[in-house]
Order: sequence, then structure tokens, then C-alpha cells
Amino acid sequence: MIEHVGGAVIPTGFDVPVEPLRRAAHYTGEPGCIAEARSFAAHFVGRLRTEWCARIDARIEDEVLLVVSELVTNADRHSNGPYILELEGTDTSITVCVYDSSAALPRRFPRDPERVGRHGLEIVHVLARQVTVERVPVGKRVSAVVSLTSA
Repeated sequence: MIEHVGGAVIPTGFDVPVEPLRRAAHYTGEPGCIAEARSFAAHFVGRLRTEWCARIDARIEDEVLLVVSELVTNADRHSNGPYILELEGTDTSITVCVYDSSAALPRRFPRDPERVGRHGLEIVHVLARQVTVERVPVGKRVSAVVSLTSA
């Protein structure tokens, strides 16, 4: 914002919106890809702390890494090809998007502590403030928004 006082131009703050930090990585589905995606996300969180001065405590970082793990694991197990992890963040939230080649939408099962496995989306829904699933021309995109501030 710019204020004009007596003909002088006085800057009063940022007049250009700041773009979120964005990074993406492509994975083949080979062994080790899930660990690589977690490492990529951990590095992203570190850059968000540095570039955005984001205050991200260890618990929130662990939650972001768990969301990444769950979404990438689902893409790894249920698609017939490579997948893409896309991260976007500011000082208040991180959006985790995973694109894969399967058009089949993931199913969220009802809570059942007796069930072995298939808890991934249940976990993501608990940790994220918003989860969306949509078909895209090459398959689907699953997105989860994780708040970096306490609710």
C-alpha cells in the first residue's frame, strides 16, 4: 500500500502479494520412493521455516510428514504408474497434493480399531483441516491442507 502525503510517495507496507513456497517431485514407485518423499517434505518444511519464518513445531512437522507418507503410500499401492508429490506452504498452512494415474477414487472406511490396515485416509482426515479428492485428466489428485498453527 502506498500513501501520498503532500505530493510525496510514502510506502506503508507490501503492495505486492507474496507467493507461497511451492515444490514438486516425481516418483517412479520404485522401492525407497516413500522415504524419499518424506525426506523431500522435511526439506520443504525447513525451507518454509527459513523463507517464510514459519513457526512449525516438531509435532506439526511430524503430522505433515505422516500426511505425506499416507498419501504417497496410497498412490504407490493403488496406481499403475508414477506419481507426483506437490507441496505448497505459507506461514499458516501446508497443502500436500499427490497426483497419480489411477482414476479410482480412494475410499475412507468407518472407524474400526479392529480392522488391520486401510486407515490411511482416516489418519489424513484427522490431521488435515481439509481433504479433497478429484479426478484430473491423467488420474486423480488427493489434497490435504495441514494447519501450522494451533486451532
